[in-house]
Amino acid sequence: MSSGRFITLEGSEGAGKSTAAVAIARWLKSRGVDLVVSREPGGTALGEQLRSLLLDPATGDLAAESELLMMFAARAQHIQQIIQPALDRGQWVLCDRFTDASFAYQGGGRGLQFERIAALEQWLHPTLQPDLTLLFDLPVEQGLQRAGKRNSPDRFEQEKLQFFTAVSDAYRQRMHQHPERIKQVDASQSVEQVLREAQQLLEPLL
Repeated sequence: MSSGRFITLEGSEGAGKSTAAVAIARWLKSRGVDLVVSREPGGTALGEQLRSLLLDPATGDLAAESELLMMFAARAQHIQQIIQPALDRGQWVLCDRFTDASFAYQGGGRGLQFERIAALEQWLHPTLQPDLTLLFDLPVEQGLQRAGKRNSPDRFEQEKLQFFTAVSDAYRQRMHQHPERIKQVDASQSVEQVLREAQQLLEPLL
């Protein structure tokens, strides 16, 4: 590969993007892509510690602003330590969530102004944007039903239907604002069909 590509996966709870990420990574590597796989929040030692705090139900209620700033603190470290160096080396980066998730969860879900999130985005990574974002989309109730099968729901998974409806709406709003970058994948399909659809969207970048 002559130049790095930055691919992100987004979606609300139960959309199956984490499962899809494993299959997509395997497929990209089979096509000869030099790939780095990561996630947000996380990807670095600091990011993983912040992830634990953000997802742990014992953390309890956080001010929406605190939650947003913790996400961006993890993201700053992630960009500087993992994402940008990999892209500079010509590698591809496949990341489970990125800044679109902040617009969806802290903007849509928590009700923070999109302008505030955009200001942080502009400050932290003014020129770095994914080459392609796959938005795994399915009805909110179906996603929650899937997520509900997990043994111990995390701090976000414990939220109510209204929260996830707002998250889903915010994701769709982002997709309509950035149609050249954010492409919808029907996550209500079988795993095989989801992967096939994702591959079709990724193929032009190879």
